Amino acid sequence: MKQNYKIKKILSNLKIDKKQISELDFTTLMIAVAIVIFGVLNIYSATYNKTLDGVLIGFRYSKLQLMWLVIGLIVVYCILTIDYSFFKNYAYVIYGASIILLLINKFIGTESKGAQSWIKIGSFAIQPSEFAKLAIIIIVAKKIEDMGGKIDSFKKLLTIFIYAIIPTSLVIIQPDMGMGMVIFFTVLAMVVVGKLDWKIIGGGFLILFITIAAVWNSGLIQDYQKKRIITVFNPSEDSLGNGYHVIQAKIAIGSGGLTGNGYLNGTQTKGGFIPEAWTDFIFSVVGDDWGLIGTVGLLTLYGVMLFRMINIARDSKDVFGSIMVSGVTGSMIFSILENMGMNIGLMPITGITLPFMSYGGSSMLVYFMSLALVLNVGMRHKKINF
Repeated sequence: MKQNYKIKKILSNLKIDKKQISELDFTTLMIAVAIVIFGVLNIYSATYNKTLDGVLIGFRYSKLQLMWLVIGLIVVYCILTIDYSFFKNYAYVIYGASIILLLINKFIGTESKGAQSWIKIGSFAIQPSEFAKLAIIIIVAKKIEDMGGKIDSFKKLLTIFIYAIIPTSLVIIQPDMGMGMVIFFTVLAMVVVGKLDWKIIGGGFLILFITIAAVWNSGLIQDYQKKRIITVFNPSEDSLGNGYHVIQAKIAIGSGGLTGNGYLNGTQTKGGFIPEAWTDFIFSVVGDDWGLIGTVGLLTLYGVMLFRMINIARDSKDVFGSIMVSGVTGSMIFSILENMGMNIGLMPITGITLPFMSYGGSSMLVYFMSLALVLNVGMRHKKINF
């Protein structure tokens, strides 16, 4: 009897008030789901005729991505049942847990593609840096609210910088410069929204320039990563090395023309010329199969989703909610621009996934967790009177 009572109590806590459901932005959620489904189609196009360890991949990655979609939606529901102030109250715990996870990764993480970025758990692997990104958003949002929503002194800016740099340093030494860039621009978006005093911007950019110069010459950035950045300006100089990915991605997008070569008929995709086509270079698959119409359609979905997220940040009832949503939005905007940019040769190749499109369990789960926090803020922007 006691056990049944406990189960009923747990289930009762997983209910969302009807008044709050009426405030839920279902449109934004459905757009995210639509992008995932479109991503699954493109993941299948990129892998259906590929082999892994001599075995045809076929539906394997597509089915796994659909599984992460289901898990993601379950996580969204669970997060929506909790008032987002909970995450503010436990910001230090979440932040500390992310650092511990990064430290565990440092000692027992699995190396892949030159970076020790994964912790293997059975047949699955998690990427701690993805969760650290979300933890940084939460802790920075809390600190800015504690500052009264205004960063009007260099000391306040330095405080935020310290909170951000500790986990970011652990990410960079993996080395994962791509995620380091995402975190930087995410925090930048948050401090700008947090009414950063423009008098200290000059000093901030000076420190930034010195930091970048120091990191560039410190050995933290590997030679192959420097070459990737330099290759952006002239990929043909190393067409069979660092420039290969960019050149093939650009050919794929260009070959798609206006309407594309047809689903499963992309010339570069089907021919296997695009490395990591189901993850980092999924955007080139869209261009190859669906053409300009497909890429513009995808951009439109992203645009509408991000616009609605910005509105949620603007209408938030408190500073924490507004800054947190701004951080999530800024993170997604940079990730989209970086991924698409590296596919068309405008940004360095960093391994940043395209939100809700690229294959990957950790990134998919964190994107849905982030989206759930945004929807949570939007759903609770009004006080409920009983």
